[in-house]
Amino acid sequence: MSSNELNALEALGQTTKVVGPTSTKSISGKILIGVTGGIAVGLSIVCFPFVAPALRKHCLPYVPATSRQIENVLASVRMGDAARGNRLLDIGSGDGRIVIAAAKAHRMEAHGVELNPWLVYYSRLAALSGGVFGQTRFFRKDLWKYDISGYNNIVIFGVEQMMADLETKIKAEARPDSTIIACRFPFPTLQPTKTIDAGIDSVWVYRSGGKDVTQST
Repeated sequence: MSSNELNALEALGQTTKVVGPTSTKSISGKILIGVTGGIAVGLSIVCFPFVAPALRKHCLPYVPATSRQIENVLASVRMGDAARGNRLLDIGSGDGRIVIAAAKAHRMEAHGVELNPWLVYYSRLAALSGGVFGQTRFFRKDLWKYDISGYNNIVIFGVEQMMADLETKIKAEARPDSTIIACRFPFPTLQPTKTIDAGIDSVWVYRSGGKDVTQST
């Protein structure tokens, strides 16, 4: 073997020793970056529906109703003229527990409006497992664009900053015979016909004609 051939082989060996490990590290780094990026994108997709409402003018956060709150709401529901039908709407229905409880307790049609798609899907599954899937419906809608005129019981779990705008919507769209049930925060100018409980479980009931006596229990 000539000296030129030996020199070529030595050069090839040196190149292999240098390039091999570097190439392996480069490939591993690209894989790690790809996996990390994929996880970040996945988390963004999952988290966006929960964060998106906070980007709006009024945020309606998901805060599950307590058992006491559910009891207070159910005690405030009023069954109207059967000919017109009795339907309940929960504005910002979250995981659907108010809607499902009303359907079970009063055997009425109950609907929920919720912007978060994951909570809407969960609510539908919960209604199915709870045996009231046929009595309930859950809509992924913007509550400000949803028509509330078809309901005689409307439940609102709002935040203080949005109650004035909700009051305006109620006055403009709600049926004359509607019962409005506000939880945690009252309307700024409407006068409740009944107040139930105190603190986080507070419920303010507003009925047309003021047929209930204002009271605290």
